[in-house]
Amino acid sequence: MSSRLPDPGAEERAHSDRLLAHLREAIAAHGPMPFAQYMERCLYAPGLGYYSAGKTKFGEAGDFITAPELGELFARCVVNVATPVLELLGAEADFLELGGGSGSFAEAALKAMASNSSLPRRYLILEPSADLRERQRERLARALPADVFGRVQWLDRPPEEDWRGVLFANEVIDALPTTRFAMRAGEVYEEYVALDGEGRLMRVDRPADALVSGAVRHVERDTEIRFADGYRSEVLPQLPYWIQAIAGSLSAGMMLFVDYGYVRREFYLPERTDGTLRAYYRHRSHNDPLYLPGLNDLTASVDFTALAEAGNGAGFGVAGYMPQAQFLIGSGLQAAFEAAYESAADEQARYRLAQEVKKLTLPDAMGERFQAMIFVRNMDVVPLPAELLEADQGDRL
Repeated sequence: MSSRLPDPGAEERAHSDRLLAHLREAIAAHGPMPFAQYMERCLYAPGLGYYSAGKTKFGEAGDFITAPELGELFARCVVNVATPVLELLGAEADFLELGGGSGSFAEAALKAMASNSSLPRRYLILEPSADLRERQRERLARALPADVFGRVQWLDRPPEEDWRGVLFANEVIDALPTTRFAMRAGEVYEEYVALDGEGRLMRVDRPADALVSGAVRHVERDTEIRFADGYRSEVLPQLPYWIQAIAGSLSAGMMLFVDYGYVRREFYLPERTDGTLRAYYRHRSHNDPLYLPGLNDLTASVDFTALAEAGNGAGFGVAGYMPQAQFLIGSGLQAAFEAAYESAADEQARYRLAQEVKKLTLPDAMGERFQAMIFVRNMDVVPLPAELLEADQGDRL
């Protein structure tokens, strides 16, 4: 594994060793932990997890690049979709971003909102990482006028009181701690992380409980297939509860999720026998989630059929589902590109814009691998662009 990945520095390795000691203590005290719990600690353990420690995560200096890191076009398209909804909901409407990342999306979105006089009452960022929250705060304070920055508020938890507006999440669901399951003799097993005789992390399977087994059997019934023995993949039995927790107080408005994933029948293809779980370290992808815990981003693709079910169960209706390329094109990408191209400072800036569009839309880049799903609730009129409604592929769900 390490032979094809960059070697960590001494400080990085020491950080990983501290998390590893924490994991070993927990396993020694309580026995093997479900993989979802292991993933949660690797990503979010206070001061030790990937997202809660001080290492740069996003962009060229980090481990992966998200759409907002490429430039401002992605955020402008999202704003094009959100603005009519915010205007329809009135002056009390808010915009809530889940997981603000580096702050690049919020910066571009707020600038676009300010330029077309469509600022929401509040721009809320639900960010559990204290480290990322401080980075976001510093970036936005530098980049935005004081009156615009004054609308930004950070949340530790989802709003408890009812609110109206738009909820947006880019590459959030793929980072939810996922349950890994395996089939043995027709029965459902759950993957756990244990210690071998020398104290090293190892993966083992145990009979699944009713929640996990029920989630897997639901997939089998819905796809009308039976998973073969040895088949291993991921499932998110907690997704309905998570959606209710983060959006239950959104009394009227829209939710937009953008992430990489598939509809259910494509997610659970018979030939995808080891699921979609991946680890990312310094822009390299590998399949060993036990390697250098705390230094890798652990992620699994999204079952968008499951997301639709969870949204429906929370009282939302699916208003649109499509690949990211179709979403961006239907949300005014061409006009946004032309305006940015015309005002670009030089030929190099125009070249970067062209490359940005390619990465966002080409099938072998983000265009087909990423999907967009739009939910609405308690809106008599859904003011989405006609091009976006025409691109809907909800019948594939």
